[in-house]
Amino acid sequence: MKNVIFKAIVSIALFLTAIGASAQGGAKWENVDYAGDGIVGHRMDIYLPDDTVSRHKVIILIYGSAWFSNSAKADAFRQLGRPLLDAGFAVVSVNHRASTEAKFPAQVNDVKAAVRYVRAHAAEYRLDTSFIGVTGYSSGGHLSSFLGTTNGVRTYGAGDKVIDIEGSVGSCLDSSSSVDAVVDWFGPVDMSRMENCSTVKDGKSPEAVLLGCPPASNPGLVAALSPINHVAESGPMFLVIHGNSDPVVPYCQSVFFSDVLKAKGRLADFITVEGGQHGPVTFNADTMQRMTDFFKAQADRKK
Repeated sequence: MKNVIFKAIVSIALFLTAIGASAQGGAKWENVDYAGDGIVGHRMDIYLPDDTVSRHKVIILIYGSAWFSNSAKADAFRQLGRPLLDAGFAVVSVNHRASTEAKFPAQVNDVKAAVRYVRAHAAEYRLDTSFIGVTGYSSGGHLSSFLGTTNGVRTYGAGDKVIDIEGSVGSCLDSSSSVDAVVDWFGPVDMSRMENCSTVKDGKSPEAVLLGCPPASNPGLVAALSPINHVAESGPMFLVIHGNSDPVVPYCQSVFFSDVLKAKGRLADFITVEGGQHGPVTFNADTMQRMTDFFKAQADRKK
């Protein structure tokens, strides 16, 4: 399974390089330290469109890596950045700590800190934080979905343990980590049904590394890790995109998630890409356009 995941990650990286966009045009800030602690996993890149608008609404990008990378923000930008810049959004691509250096909920704490930083420093970077959307693929889809299902949620009870969802990373703790819209690209969202759409993965899975234990040994922690369990009737709308030939994250994950989102009134659309794999085929001109159209429509609702 690890070989399959590694090959899928390599495939995504090659695909991103092949069709990615340059960052030429508007202003750009690289390796901004959103936590103020100097570590690689707490850096972000900020890009503005090449136009005369004084401030730009924001889309945050989160890369996929099975939570193993602490520095793949450039990959997320190469895939998703240019369509969003062309649509007039500021693009913020963020790193987070790897699962081999910090266990869940560290990665959630990191991306929430990144959102808080964006809000607190909006004027400095010409950002209009009246609208902040988030999107990511694979494990980045998981973290994007986690952000979107936990607006205002600070803790989560997992058996006899309380999980600190919000965290205290960085110095912008008075700012909100809430987001206004989410595009989830084939993210794992229900860790209790990752194996054959019915049960947990084994103790060697990426989820096990992230949790620091075999998933079967701690169902409460597995539940806390799964965005599907955090969906409420209030919060941002979601666009979910998944290829039905994905060899890494089962297509059923997005089926399960979309059903719950729809029942709570939180689903704008669920796009199934016929023959779509874990990146290739699923990433295409039509799905990119659907993503930008969704974010533009959600931003217009905030006016």
